[in-house]
Amino acid sequence: MANIAAKTSTNVFFKARCEASKQNEQLSSREGAADIMSIDRGRLYRIESGIANPYPEEIHLMADLYNAPELENYYCTNLCPLGGNIPKAEIANLDRITVRTLSAFRKLGDTKELLLDITEDGVIDESEMADMKKVLKNLEELEQITQSMKLWIKKNL
Repeated sequence: MANIAAKTSTNVFFKARCEASKQNEQLSSREGAADIMSIDRGRLYRIESGIANPYPEEIHLMADLYNAPELENYYCTNLCPLGGNIPKAEIANLDRITVRTLSAFRKLGDTKELLLDITEDGVIDESEMADMKKVLKNLEELEQITQSMKLWIKKNL
């Protein structure tokens, strides 16, 4: 893998295969990886060089073969036209994710109280919109942390 174009070397799919080749020597070549996944090596080249986007089933194959569940999140948040609202998961150490999780849990009490106050009368008026945005922000943060935790667990099980 010494003679790699700059465009390919920064590609997430290429990087994931290179990382996986440390555990499985057959993945050190594009041909070996393509054979295992039963896809054309030219197709894998086009994916790794950014010429073509992978199909969802190819993403599943790569994520499983490379032990890189983060590829699924990358695909859904960056390449899939329907995935713009999916939270981007962060690859981090368990201790970092745990600290972020506990911090988000601490905010949940306030979020619960805000939500109860806002919806108590069954109407969300203009004066409550700022608080509703805080509720949404806290829920989105928790969703992103949850995705990161799920990735860590999938990768390390």
